Amino acid sequence: MVAAAAALAVGHLIAGLVDPSSSPFLAVGNTAIDLTPAPVKDFAIATFGTADKLALLIGMALVITAFAAIVGLLSRRSAVVGMSAIALFGVLGIAAVLARPDFGPLSMLAPVASLVAGVVAFRLLHRMAAAAAESEVRTAPGEQASGPDRRTVLISTGAVALGAGAAGLGGQALAGSVDPAAQRAEIGELVPAQATPDLPAGADFAKVGTPTFITPNEDFYRIDTALRVPRIRVEDWRLRIHGMVDRELNLTFDDLRNRPLVEKPVTLTCVSNEVGGDLVSTSNFIGVPLSEILAEAGVRAGAEQLFSTSADGWTAGTPIEALQEVERGALLAIGMNGEPLPAEHGFPVRMVVPGLYGYVSATKWLVDAEVTTFDRTAYWEDRGWSRFGPIKTMSRIDRPTAFERVSAGRLTAAGIAWAQHTGIDRVEVRLDGGQWQEAQLSTEVNDQSWRMWRIELEVPSGSRQLECRATDRSGYTQTEERVSPVPDGATGWHSVLFTANG
Repeated sequence: MVAAAAALAVGHLIAGLVDPSSSPFLAVGNTAIDLTPAPVKDFAIATFGTADKLALLIGMALVITAFAAIVGLLSRRSAVVGMSAIALFGVLGIAAVLARPDFGPLSMLAPVASLVAGVVAFRLLHRMAAAAAESEVRTAPGEQASGPDRRTVLISTGAVALGAGAAGLGGQALAGSVDPAAQRAEIGELVPAQATPDLPAGADFAKVGTPTFITPNEDFYRIDTALRVPRIRVEDWRLRIHGMVDRELNLTFDDLRNRPLVEKPVTLTCVSNEVGGDLVSTSNFIGVPLSEILAEAGVRAGAEQLFSTSADGWTAGTPIEALQEVERGALLAIGMNGEPLPAEHGFPVRMVVPGLYGYVSATKWLVDAEVTTFDRTAYWEDRGWSRFGPIKTMSRIDRPTAFERVSAGRLTAAGIAWAQHTGIDRVEVRLDGGQWQEAQLSTEVNDQSWRMWRIELEVPSGSRQLECRATDRSGYTQTEERVSPVPDGATGWHSVLFTANG
């Protein structure tokens, strides 16, 4: 177990020096995410929410610890088993790093160093323990042992463990040498040339149980594949726009910031959001219209998508028509709720495209954008999700909550609905399968963000079921049919069971 810890720690330390993403522990974790079947991924998100990555890392640590303990027991008579197991893990680490899309020339140093450190640590400790055991057997009572004793083995093992801990902490410190908070502070205030107007009165019904219209940055949902949030220096950031364009563009952060900035409220939704789920949030995003950038580059005839790449190698394919629609207002966003993007939400630059699920549009830590055809397939399309990701009309009940106990009689039910880039026309609710009743909608801010709803109901005592459905501006009403998020988003009416006490 100590040898395994030493291997991972040394790999993490070397990765901190050359390329943080090449840490074998993180590389294997990222590969596990990439290879995870969609149903398992959906289960992880539903079970752990935004803590799914932490759960994966803890699970990996427990599995490695258990495996190392078993291998250690099997290695009591011979070091061959342990050496083979560590070599196998080392090869897996090397393969995981090689498989990363952001693999660089120096990335191999970390897994190779990890393999060597693990083998050397295990061989030295095993040889010392074997010598101590043999010395103990051969030494008569009262005689002084001629070789190392148990105490020496324990001290040596403890020293290796402490060294592993120091190496791991050192690697973590080196990987975090770029401080996003300091980088964001240096950027200072973002002043949009076109600021969003003040929210109208009645934009939300937060007093009766809905979210506030604008989601605070710390509460904005986060779903991505990055085990380690990329840390990018603003001065080093570049965005290359190339492919089927007349003029290739290479943009710096200052190039974007010095353009007229636009601020607008946009609701983003994750395609993994189950019916009634909370993977939906709204922010005032600040950035540069993507339609202007693409017009400057000159999109050639036949182009079908913008194939965007994140700093960690994740990719998305966004229909080029959606990005060229001026009224849709897709952004290269550099700010969120009046401040530079938080690190976990894409600092320094991300894409924001109203009306499309994030897996085809919301690339964070954006570094490359190629105008091309649909011949290239992006990350989630390769894993069975659909090519196009228009957000589906959806509604949710926020009050009463599931299994809540309320007083019988007059009840205010409330919730949210969204149909980004189409707009919500009405929301209806019904109690215990009765007649649909139209709810009051909040004041509309724009058709690219959610709307809240509320309704007064007379609720008899007993166990009750409340359902809701939304109709958008196109006339489409949510279907009752329940389908899972795969391959292009969930459908179905949200329902809540609760009890009214008489």
